[in-house]
Amino acid sequence: MGVAPLKDIVDPAFQARYGVPAINIFNDLTMEAVLAGAVEANSPVILQTSVKTVRSVGSRVLFDMWQSMTRGIEVPVTLHLDHCPDRAVVTECLKAGWNSVLFDASELPVEENQRQTIDVVAEARSHGAQVEGEIEAITGVEDDHGSDEVSQQQSLEVALAFIDATGIDVFAPSIGNAHGSYKAAPVLDVERVTQIVEARNVPIALHGGSGLSNEQFTDLIARGCAKVNISTALKETYMQSSLAFLKQAEQNNKWDPPSLFKHTRADIVAMVTELCTQFGSAGKGGR
Repeated sequence: MGVAPLKDIVDPAFQARYGVPAINIFNDLTMEAVLAGAVEANSPVILQTSVKTVRSVGSRVLFDMWQSMTRGIEVPVTLHLDHCPDRAVVTECLKAGWNSVLFDASELPVEENQRQTIDVVAEARSHGAQVEGEIEAITGVEDDHGSDEVSQQQSLEVALAFIDATGIDVFAPSIGNAHGSYKAAPVLDVERVTQIVEARNVPIALHGGSGLSNEQFTDLIARGCAKVNISTALKETYMQSSLAFLKQAEQNNKWDPPSLFKHTRADIVAMVTELCTQFGSAGKGGR
C-alpha cells in the first residue's frame, strides 16, 4: 500500500479495534528503523515528527528522507506533524508533503482554538491531508512543548461541539494521560473515550502512551483509541541502547560507529515489532 492518508490507516483500525503505533522519530536512523520494524511486523505505522525535530533537521531534509525510505514500502505508512501550535510550521509541513498534522491550540480558549482549527482543516484538505485536534493540553513537556501543570478538562458537550464544528479526523482527549515517563501508575478516565466514541464515532488518539500497562492499552484500544502515540519509549531505547554499546566499546577500546548504529537499530526494530503485536496492528499491513 505504501504512503497513505492518515484516514486510510486509522479508520480501519478504529472499525476493527486495533491500535496503530504513532512513533515520534528524530533522525535518519530512527526513521529507517521504525519503518523497518513496521515492515517486519507487516503493520501500518504512523511516523511522527515534533516541531523541535522539524526545526532541528529541516522540513525539506526530513521529507526527502521520508520519500527515499518509503519508496516501494509495502505496508501503509503516513507522516504526521505532532503537537504543533505554530501555524507557520503547519503550513510549511503541509506544503512539503506531510500527510497529517496535529494543530495544538490547546493553550488558547476553546472558541479561538476551534476557529483556528477550522482554518487548519481547510488548509490541510487543500493538500489532501488530515487533521488531529485537541482542546485540552496533555500534561507533561515533550520536545520543549507543553507544561507539567494539569489542564482543566472540558465538558463532553464542548468536546463534541468542537469535533462537529471543525471536522477533524482524529480527536485527542485528555483522560489523565501524560507525556514523558509516569512517576506513578496513571489513573485514566477511560469512560470519556467511550462517551466520545459512542456520541460521534470518531477515532481517538491516545497520547502519553509510553509507560501505560498492557491492560490499559488493551482497554483503551477496545474503546476506540486507534492511534497510539509513542515518543519517550523510543528516546529511551535509542539512548540506552547506544549507551550500553558505548560502554562496551570503551571497555574494549574499539570505536566503530557503523557497529553502534547497527546495534541501536536492531533494538529499535525490536521495540516497534513488539508494539505492533501489543496493539494488534501486526499482520494488518496488507502484505
